[in-house]
Amino acid sequence: MKPAHLRRLGGAAAVAVAAGLLAAPTAGAAETGLRVTGTTASPRPGNVSEGVVTDACDATTAPGWIGRTTDGPTLRATVASDTAGTLSARFSVRDLTADGAAVFSAVREASAWSKEATTLVPGLVDGHGYAWNARALQGHKISAASPDCHFKVDLTSAQPTVSSPDFPPLGSGQTPGKYAGETAAFVISGTDPAPAGGGEASGLACYRYAFNDSLLMSGGCDSGASVKPGPGGTVTLNVKVREWGTNVLYVKAVDNAGNSSFHTGYHFYAPSDPRPKPSAVGDVDGDAVPDILLPDTAGNLQIISGRATDTTPSSVLPADLAPGSVKNWNNYQVSHRDRNYSTADDLLVREVGGPGSVYLLRNVYGTGEFSRSGTGYVDWPRWCANPGPCAPGYPVGWDGVQDLVLPGRIGTTGPAGSGLLRMQAGDLWVATPFPGGGSFNDAERLTTGGLWAGYDLVTPGPDASGGLVLWARERADGALHAYAIPKKADGTLDFSALADPSAGVVATGFTVDAYPTLGSSGDLDGNGTADLWAVTADRHLVTYSGWTAPKDLGVLR
Repeated sequence: MKPAHLRRLGGAAAVAVAAGLLAAPTAGAAETGLRVTGTTASPRPGNVSEGVVTDACDATTAPGWIGRTTDGPTLRATVASDTAGTLSARFSVRDLTADGAAVFSAVREASAWSKEATTLVPGLVDGHGYAWNARALQGHKISAASPDCHFKVDLTSAQPTVSSPDFPPLGSGQTPGKYAGETAAFVISGTDPAPAGGGEASGLACYRYAFNDSLLMSGGCDSGASVKPGPGGTVTLNVKVREWGTNVLYVKAVDNAGNSSFHTGYHFYAPSDPRPKPSAVGDVDGDAVPDILLPDTAGNLQIISGRATDTTPSSVLPADLAPGSVKNWNNYQVSHRDRNYSTADDLLVREVGGPGSVYLLRNVYGTGEFSRSGTGYVDWPRWCANPGPCAPGYPVGWDGVQDLVLPGRIGTTGPAGSGLLRMQAGDLWVATPFPGGGSFNDAERLTTGGLWAGYDLVTPGPDASGGLVLWARERADGALHAYAIPKKADGTLDFSALADPSAGVVATGFTVDAYPTLGSSGDLDGNGTADLWAVTADRHLVTYSGWTAPKDLGVLR
């Protein structure tokens, strides 16, 4: 009977080792000039919770984890020689959990071009730790062994369970304790199972979750909404349920080796809220508080309350919901003021670069739930506000857009949605919303001379008298300008203040280098006037009272 350590090997590899067919050439001493110049495993060992990827090719670095693979991990060794000839590598693997027993050996020829040799390592044991090295071979010559590299193996994953004190499971006969649009508690539990073969499990890294769309559950902890487990693997997820009716909360567990469980679906019913719904300029999620919308480093779109004390988002739109072909919200400019279907803002989304398409995401439920809203293309008006030929330079489609913002309602009749302010070739154009939303009409040119080319537009919303306010940052020196757009006696707006963008300086110091992004979502601090927010070069979110009294909320995700 074969020794136990050989029984772990798979197929031909086990036979070859037992028969001695994979033995390397022998030499009294390692040959000089023949060497291993690099070793790595694929997939790369790591620890999801710590954000670490390492081959641990020394005696002090903690080994990373490798999760489930189809045929086992691939080991790679790059070899070199001072003399011409065919090169190979001999790979050796030892099981450190089994007292360092040799469990795999193989000789593989190196690529003549890259000088890299590779081998699959089948039959590794769940929960065990391994050390491996490589030697370079050329003819009857053999090099010294490379330093030992290390990894651990986790081949299983936890299966989470979900419960809620606020929304009982569908079919239980219990009455929900909250309405749709309210924040509810969901208790998620799970444990990373102990390996059957001894050793250790990698431990839970996060729970991924999504409402009502299981297609949003692909990927790991950084691919969408996630929450870290608490002690014992249990965590309470406090999240707003945005749709009324039957909902499904999908949850899956991801461990530190990167293994994902099958997703669990928790089905529940959220009744519609019969109470009158408040409203506020800049509110996306229906809580009557303005919201700041910013992408995270993984490409998801974060909805952060304007009254938050840190940068924790109240909800996240996954990268997969980005409307264009590029599924990363960092590739889009997002504006929100339009309100055609609810008391909360729709999203106007412009693709930056590429075809420059513009999309509308409808906030149908008024709660910031956009996964079922559908995505519509938005058209630039094909006709002008005034009869007769369009003004020279009239934009065609979205080509050449320099900036695009929603300033608030424009016009005395028609839908309540926001008008559209567009910068093109350094000039401003304005369009009123088309009845029913989804497009704009009655476009007219506001300025000439291209004077706005060096400015970033910021739209704080309406003023107390029903007019509008526009802010702009001068990119050359960081000066912040404010322009009043008052309502005239006939109900139309007076845009004459926009003729000279250099007027109306209210603050300085908002340089592009220090604050790459500036915005306003309305009245953040509740004092009745609009407030600025900014993102610093090191991704801190800073809010202001007006444009003074900065408050650093911390680093964005």
